[in-house]
Amino acid sequence: MKPTFALALPLALAFALTLDVSAAELVPLEWSADNSFARELPVPAGKFVEACGKLPASAKVEWSFEAGGPLDFNVHFHEGSKVHFPVGQNQVARSSGTLDAKVAQDYCWMWTNTGTAEASLRFHLARR
Repeated sequence: MKPTFALALPLALAFALTLDVSAAELVPLEWSADNSFARELPVPAGKFVEACGKLPASAKVEWSFEAGGPLDFNVHFHEGSKVHFPVGQNQVARSSGTLDAKVAQDYCWMWTNTGTAEASLRFHLARR
């Protein structure tokens, strides 16, 4: 039986907290003139890549990604000591969707590699 995201989330968060943040790839969102942002980079084994930036309330961001192996993926934001997860998927190599920002916050797209080999990552975000 495959765990649901709600059940696996605490485990994924616990794992993410044990990662060496100094070796993580933290990418600030810098929107282009056409309101898009894209990157291609590796996600080392046991590490994560996180792309973060401020969005106003009611912003919509279409997102998509492809990876060279399964990654844990989420979109999250912090509100005080709480972390909110509008999107979360475990062990996926590709996905897409639209984030509807309900509140003005710094939103982060995060990919975590729990595997033993580096995985390539290519993602694209577009504000609408």
